Amino acid sequence: MSKKVGFAVIYRWRLHPGKEQQFRQAWEHGTLLLMTKRGGLGSRLHQAEDGTWVAYAQWPNRETWEQARDLRSVDAEISRLMSDAETEEFSPIFLAPVADHLKHARG
Repeated sequence: MSKKVGFAVIYRWRLHPGKEQQFRQAWEHGTLLLMTKRGGLGSRLHQAEDGTWVAYAQWPNRETWEQARDLRSVDAEISRLMSDAETEEFSPIFLAPVADHLKHARG
């Protein structure tokens, strides 16, 4: 069964050289926990050509995202590992989907 995406967030970071794998592993575990424990619909992590890292996260609605954000970290160690890898975290960008023609991959 597919859940409707009503809200999305783009996150961006700069990472310390050599900490990319640490960040990626922590991000993957954190994303899975947000999906299973906080109602998140998943996320994709990208590395941009300018060296920044970008994640696109989907949520059923803004309220679910706000509730997840307002709770204590889903895992303190994951938060610590991500923060340790970051040199800079940019302000999130909030998105309301208007049209959806994204092919949803499984697997």
